[in-house]
Amino acid sequence: MSVSFAKLSFLVLALMFLVVDRPSSCLELIDDKFVYRNFQDHKRDTFLHNRFKKGFAWGVATSAYQIEGGWNEDGKGPSIWDTCSHQGGHVFMNHTGDVACDSYHKIAEDVAILKDLGVTYYRFSVSWSRLLPDGTLNHPVNKHGLAYYHKLIDALINANIEPVVTLFHFDLPQALQDIGGFENRQTVQHFLYFADFCFREFGQKVKYWVTINEPYVYVLFGHEYGLIAPNLKLPSQRSFNIAHNLILAHARAWKRYHERYGQEQQGLVGMAFSTIWAEPMTQKAADLEAANLFMQMTVGWFARPHYHSDYPDEMKEYIEKHTDIKLPEFSPQEKEQILTRSCDFYGLNHYMTVMVKERGNEMPGQMFDPETVRSEIDRNWIVKEGYYTIVPWGIRKALNWIHKHFHGPAIIVTENGMPHVGYDVNLEDQDRVEYMTAYINEVMKAQLLDGVDVRGYFAWSLMDNFEWTHGYMMRFGLHYVNFTDPARPRMARASAKAYTEIIQDNGFPSKVREDL
Repeated sequence: MSVSFAKLSFLVLALMFLVVDRPSSCLELIDDKFVYRNFQDHKRDTFLHNRFKKGFAWGVATSAYQIEGGWNEDGKGPSIWDTCSHQGGHVFMNHTGDVACDSYHKIAEDVAILKDLGVTYYRFSVSWSRLLPDGTLNHPVNKHGLAYYHKLIDALINANIEPVVTLFHFDLPQALQDIGGFENRQTVQHFLYFADFCFREFGQKVKYWVTINEPYVYVLFGHEYGLIAPNLKLPSQRSFNIAHNLILAHARAWKRYHERYGQEQQGLVGMAFSTIWAEPMTQKAADLEAANLFMQMTVGWFARPHYHSDYPDEMKEYIEKHTDIKLPEFSPQEKEQILTRSCDFYGLNHYMTVMVKERGNEMPGQMFDPETVRSEIDRNWIVKEGYYTIVPWGIRKALNWIHKHFHGPAIIVTENGMPHVGYDVNLEDQDRVEYMTAYINEVMKAQLLDGVDVRGYFAWSLMDNFEWTHGYMMRFGLHYVNFTDPARPRMARASAKAYTEIIQDNGFPSKVREDL
């Protein structure tokens, strides 16, 4: 999953507001129409009854370190998250992913709950160090890890579920971190070898690839703030260099796929981008510019090079004017031969909306200072677990922004979800039912009313899992997992059943269920 603490602590640091109790309900009935509570624009917020276009992809998502367990079994090498969790002091209550959901031993059970959900796609990641223990092809491939992923993919296909494979979801092999991680260009080359190996090994069965999950989060919170693995606090210049290498790593993997495998395998290769929506506080030009700067320096930083072959102009101008940082440059050859249109789809990971206004004369202390612009939360919004804003129309606006700025790309909502905090079973998660209903309806509006080429929605997450720095306290699962039981049983929540109904209807063709 998107790193809940890391991703949103960006806003916790930036937002100047007091958390107060708010109603958890998203929807209310007004004049026989369901609209979103706490919003005033009924034309925008009224529920749409319709179906998605035929072929819409319905899925759920997970990642390897968060669910697999088996951290040192059958020849797997350590990852930076093994190191991070074992050091202690980085994760809530020093939880680890050593066992997690034990999915390494529970393929049949996981596929069974996927079938029960009725999803047609399952996004999961492969553990780089489970396949290549030191991250390189200099040593033998781990045959046990290879067999595990073949078995999982085959089980999915036999269940008529399309596998969507993420190659890198934060769990870099520790051996590669020991040589500098993605700051070292050798790691970029090793990632290309790893991607090529996966394309060659699984590509006849896998048609959807996500190269890198949320590079913005990985760079900023792993290397600038030190909040997630590899827990570094580097100067901003070095963080920019790491970001640059990640962009090239994706582009080279994308190019390799289409040069060597694309014609035969007929697959698609994209990236999953952390996509917070920044709503301007007012329609004043300064606030509009501030909101655009926010979007360009979060989303545009990593996405624009793949659609326009360079960094956003707004970002370059800001860095040149206000910092001593030298933004790395792409060579003419890289722009023309590697970057150009190097995403077959835009993967949108969305969890939050903020209000943004101009900063004024005060300048940030460093490039990554969240006070580059002023962001806060409307006090009328519902806030979940302290900082997750429930603003359904935010995802629609984010989809439209991407459509406008990146040539109207194919978009897949690769992650969207809402957490609960605590160990309670909480199978009747009505607030999550309403959240999903509202957000999916906004995705449908973007597709049917706005003409955005959005092709799928993947809920985060299939089940409760190791939620990075929150350990097992933060729960996003459509299925509850009892982490105190060695068997790690999964139990469907009400949100799982509600999602199944939405999938069966391919949207909302009739009246919203009475229990909303």
